[in-house]
Amino acid sequence: YAFMKTSCMHCADPSCVSACPVTAMTKDPKTGIVAYDAEACVGCRYCVVACPFGIPKYQYDSPTGKIGKCELCRHRYKDGHYSACAEVCPTGATLYGRTSDLLSEAKRRLALAPGSLTTYPRGNLSGGPDQSYQGYVGKYKQHVYGETEYGGTQVLKLSAVDFEKVGMPYLPPKSSASTSETIQHTLYGGLLMPFAVLGAMTYVAKRNVHHEDDAPTDEQRKEGS
Repeated sequence: YAFMKTSCMHCADPSCVSACPVTAMTKDPKTGIVAYDAEACVGCRYCVVACPFGIPKYQYDSPTGKIGKCELCRHRYKDGHYSACAEVCPTGATLYGRTSDLLSEAKRRLALAPGSLTTYPRGNLSGGPDQSYQGYVGKYKQHVYGETEYGGTQVLKLSAVDFEKVGMPYLPPKSSASTSETIQHTLYGGLLMPFAVLGAMTYVAKRNVHHEDDAPTDEQRKEGS
């Protein structure tokens, strides 16, 4: 058996944020957390469709149609806590910390020989009390999922089996949000597209306008017939 915890990947360039028309989905520039504002949400579910990981879930039993997703337990930070899943995980299978620290730990494990004894950290990798313990290294696939997928994600994963088997899809290194926003910014930068469309419409309108002086008289119409 293989088990994988599924939660928001907190993408570097999140499609849910790009797709949301009312900024109910936002990315914190400091923490990188992709957060959700239920007060701003209009229930359009664009974020549900846009996410390649299938994370945002529409709460159909809610009278206001809220979206449910992981927000890295940001509501616990003010009390000195962090993500509850990482705080209570007894084996350190789920860790919390800076993305750079998580990536370093992931690559350290990949470099170890399977079956060798090593130290496994637990809890907050970037601070807090030492909760590490000794354990044997598993036989990991030589890939850190999230390092390059979809423009990079702040949640990184290791696996002993193919990632597709534990529900992590194959994704290109560039996110759809980055592609679509590049196209939009190119077309609408400096009002290029609106002016081009307006110019084309003006040209077509002028071609189809006939002045009264150019209109044929009744006699000309009879001769033509």
